[in-house]
Amino acid sequence: MNFGGNGNATIRCKYCSACLTVIPGERAIQCAQCNCVTRIRRADRIPVPRPAHVPAAFQRARGKKRAVLIGITYAGMRRGCGELRGPINDVKCMRNLLCQRFGFPSECIIMLTDDQRDPFRLPTKENIRMAMHWLVQGCSYGDSLVFHFSGLGAQVADDDGDEADGYDEAICPLDAFQRGPILDDEINEAIVRPLVHGVRLHAVVDACYSATVLDLHYLCHMSRNGFWQWEDESPPSGAWKGTSGGHAVLISGYSEGKSNMAMMPDAYASVGAMTHSFIRALECEPRGVTYGRLLTSMRAIMKNRGGGYDLQGPIGAPIHTVANFSGVQVRDDSEPNLSSSEMFDIYRKPFVL
Repeated sequence: MNFGGNGNATIRCKYCSACLTVIPGERAIQCAQCNCVTRIRRADRIPVPRPAHVPAAFQRARGKKRAVLIGITYAGMRRGCGELRGPINDVKCMRNLLCQRFGFPSECIIMLTDDQRDPFRLPTKENIRMAMHWLVQGCSYGDSLVFHFSGLGAQVADDDGDEADGYDEAICPLDAFQRGPILDDEINEAIVRPLVHGVRLHAVVDACYSATVLDLHYLCHMSRNGFWQWEDESPPSGAWKGTSGGHAVLISGYSEGKSNMAMMPDAYASVGAMTHSFIRALECEPRGVTYGRLLTSMRAIMKNRGGGYDLQGPIGAPIHTVANFSGVQVRDDSEPNLSSSEMFDIYRKPFVL
């Protein structure tokens, strides 16, 4: 790392050798020339100054049920690619679901979308970080927390030995091309480890490379014999990525393209229909549906390319006012996945927010 006369630090892009300015607090940086992501070594990271005050957008009511919902279309931001069509609708649908089916107070939900005029409601890296901090700050027994992200995902070469496949997963904020993605290490540290006994976190992430984006220890997926089964995804390095006594669950989309795309340093791909299948399944299944039945319903909806289920009832009507599910695009290899900070019987445990 080199330090310039103005105090800024620079490093070379790992892929094209372009000179990159290191931003305080960042663990990775994306090259403006080749769009590839370069990790910043722990020893080279610059401490980030804490903000002097918390913006009003993050001084929301703190009920026992609260949520952070993020949707990014990247309009005008993706070089050589069009914007994503669904993320903002995903956020609106999730808000309706949480408020009308699960009783979340609207004032306890923070929405970050890139169609906002308020700069503190844009899904920038700093705003997402503040929203994650707001979500878990002061959490206590009985709290139900929801984190939802719909946008682009990425993989970045792992540098600390805590990934079996050698790659960290990440979500891409609005300013990812300037400040880099948010790595799973940081997401785990921000919203998983602070969870104390009696606190539940459900994360719904609709992005490629998101199957383990919370770095939870256990992954549940469909086996070849047609049953959901757990796999131990604990870090090979032995690093602890668990909670402080609470329970974290991630429901995410997954495609077999993950392993084939892993060698692409700038492996970005468009979102699928995971959010839509999640909402459809909850609307069509009775209250108290088990996790196993929910995953099976989501999988059937995905395999049917988003069709076959009509959204009716109290949730379906408002959702139809903000989204058109007939245009959902689903990859042939799309699968829902569930990961958790602890294993449990998914065929008996009811899904409760």
